[in-house]
Amino acid sequence: MAKSSSLNVRVVEGRALPAKDVSGSSDPYCLVKVDDEVVARTATVWRSLGPFWGEEYTVHLPLDFHQLAFYVLDEDTVGHDDIIGKISLSREAITADPRGIDSWINLSRVDPDAEVQGEICLSVQMLEDGQGRCLRCHVLQARDLAPRDISGTSDPFARVFWGSQSLETSTIKKTRFPHWDEVLELREMPGAPSPLRVELWDWDMVGKNDFLGMVEFSPKTLQQKPPNGWFRLLPFPRAEEDSGGTLGALRVKVRLIEDRVLPSQCYQPLMELLMESVQGPAEEDTASPLALLEELTLGDCRQDLATKLVKLFLGRGLAGRFLDYLTRREVARTMDPNTLFRSNSLASKSMEQFMKLVGMPYLHEVLKPVISRVFEEKKYMELDPCKMDLGRTRRISFKGALSEEQMRETSLGLLTGYLGPIVDAIVGSVGRCPPAMRLAFKQLHRRVEERFPQAEHQQDVKYLAISGFLFLRFFAPAILTPKLFDLRDQHADPQTSRSLLLLAKAVQSIGNLGQQLGQGKELWMAPLHPFLLQCVSRVRDFLDRLVDVDGDEEAGVPARALFPPSAIVREGYLLKRKEEPAGLATRFAFKKRYVWLSGETLSFSKSPEWQMRHSIPVSHIRAVERVDEGAFQLPHVMQVVTQDGTGALHTTYLQCKNVNELNQWLSALRKASAPNPNKLAACHPGAFRSARWTCCLLAERSAAGCSRTHSAVTLGDWSDPLDPDAEAQTVYRQLLLGRDQLRLKLLEDSNMDTTLEADTGACPEVLARQRAATARLLEVLADLDRAHEEFQQQEQGKAALGPLGP
Repeated sequence: MAKSSSLNVRVVEGRALPAKDVSGSSDPYCLVKVDDEVVARTATVWRSLGPFWGEEYTVHLPLDFHQLAFYVLDEDTVGHDDIIGKISLSREAITADPRGIDSWINLSRVDPDAEVQGEICLSVQMLEDGQGRCLRCHVLQARDLAPRDISGTSDPFARVFWGSQSLETSTIKKTRFPHWDEVLELREMPGAPSPLRVELWDWDMVGKNDFLGMVEFSPKTLQQKPPNGWFRLLPFPRAEEDSGGTLGALRVKVRLIEDRVLPSQCYQPLMELLMESVQGPAEEDTASPLALLEELTLGDCRQDLATKLVKLFLGRGLAGRFLDYLTRREVARTMDPNTLFRSNSLASKSMEQFMKLVGMPYLHEVLKPVISRVFEEKKYMELDPCKMDLGRTRRISFKGALSEEQMRETSLGLLTGYLGPIVDAIVGSVGRCPPAMRLAFKQLHRRVEERFPQAEHQQDVKYLAISGFLFLRFFAPAILTPKLFDLRDQHADPQTSRSLLLLAKAVQSIGNLGQQLGQGKELWMAPLHPFLLQCVSRVRDFLDRLVDVDGDEEAGVPARALFPPSAIVREGYLLKRKEEPAGLATRFAFKKRYVWLSGETLSFSKSPEWQMRHSIPVSHIRAVERVDEGAFQLPHVMQVVTQDGTGALHTTYLQCKNVNELNQWLSALRKASAPNPNKLAACHPGAFRSARWTCCLLAERSAAGCSRTHSAVTLGDWSDPLDPDAEAQTVYRQLLLGRDQLRLKLLEDSNMDTTLEADTGACPEVLARQRAATARLLEVLADLDRAHEEFQQQEQGKAALGPLGP
């Protein structure tokens, strides 16, 4: 049995932010931090006091995380970025409502005394002798302390308080990982029992010392179970100051999902019911798990559930049957073919998530070249007269401003210059489209033809059903927001964003087969209509060839992964440092290398075309962690710690371009190496230079790591491996929401008489099957309930026994 914990985080937008630039605006971005780890950074929105980000992250977490924080900063291209404000959300605040948090929250000022991080290791004993009671506090070490000095380190010392007495340790200079190993003894003074408080401070030669954090233990704890181990540092107790909106506000959506995942055999009966659901007649199904899920699931939960279901059926090799089941139900209840799949039903969401899970490499291959051109060329395009900046050309040319007609002609040429290659890439991609997607579209094509056989529907409906998914829910959204589909690392600037919007609108019109051209409010798109109509006939031919594929089921056998282990999950240029630079200056030790990561190897080469590659087996990886900036005086560096056949550890350092790229590589490497045994629980966030570690200052290269590793902290994305047990647990939790409805339905069906059967047209055999299916599903849910209760009791029993040692 395992426990899983993940945060769904969406940084939506900000409002009323203060101006930080002389222009009266700001360039805001948001950092997302879980405890001591920065897990995400939004793109910078230039020149805005009300930025819209709309960025969403799924963060897989260790079970013992405490706090989620959002820091809004103003990017400064010269000097340090300015902190505007922050929001802190404790685990308790996030879990107070099962639906999570979705609200505007005022930003608070960043108080240095409240910005604490790290842990301290203590061993406390209560002793008695002829002079009375004595408290012996062994201050061993601390780790991951906040950097307070400009060098990125601190000069920490500890101060111990017990009653009216206090003692201090020595100060250790220039480290965030101090080792004191000092014993401080304090005598009990007359009066009521006192708590023990240990404070950490950064010593400053000039000015006051800076607070680094504290821990406190009650007299009861000291007496019954004296502290022994690592303890998280906390800020001074105080209410977080609300700025009253003077610093602006941030709208965030946060939901914590914590679950206990049972052994696989516990989910087997539920899996059998799910698989049986897709085998029977979909149209009359009202009691299977899938029918119940379709009825119950609403809103944001529907997309998450659709992803889990698609992964479950993909893992069993039955994704095609699952999608066909939902398609049959959707078309059976659709009377107007023009509204087919236009809502966000479970069928629509499942097909959408299926395309993302199976077709993301295909999407990248088709769209990335043109999207990259749009970002790099930064051409100004505009067809809407109300938005045209006619003075723009005056600023960049001596020929004066263009007329509105000239601007329209120029923009039309640029738009068709980008649209042409996009359409060419799409219609020429039949052979590159994943076979599973083609088979799913073939089934969809057939079901729509069967449901609407009338001659007036034959021309468009069968095409629109496919193009509605492929163009309107796949290609067009990726063109509009390339970052959300991993086509770019950053959001577009306002000008490029407008160009992408025009291209996405054009692709939508092509996907609609030109049916809505000339309608609505956007008549200014009319100059583009002749080009779009020329593309429509090519798209029809493309869709015909796309569904012309042999077979009715997915080829292959059930799998644990969406892609084979040899498939590349991430690649790109990074700077790589050899473990032993042989005395080279730091800035020359890092060499530009092209890096590939698959489920089997981490490979390096001078360029993508270079034949010689150096590879590290992923199975050798023992840790993937950030490196302190002070280690090489360079930002965005990570380390990959590997173990060879003799047991020796080796470290490869890699530098990324920015914090987003760093987070993505960290996540990809951690997920690829997740099954590896003997993972390191601690490592050095510094480097061994000048005969000592830059982090903890220890002189032995083989010294144990001074900082906890973060192997559990990863970002969810389309390349994640399948996890049938966790996915089945999500389905079980969703079904529990409809258990009362199921019981009521079983009771109603049991009391239904023959008169009602006659009135409704339902035959006794169908009603009997539905009652049996309902009873069986309730029984399966009850069995899972009992399994969870048994494992929970076992955990409580283990907790009651307590740890076997310190």
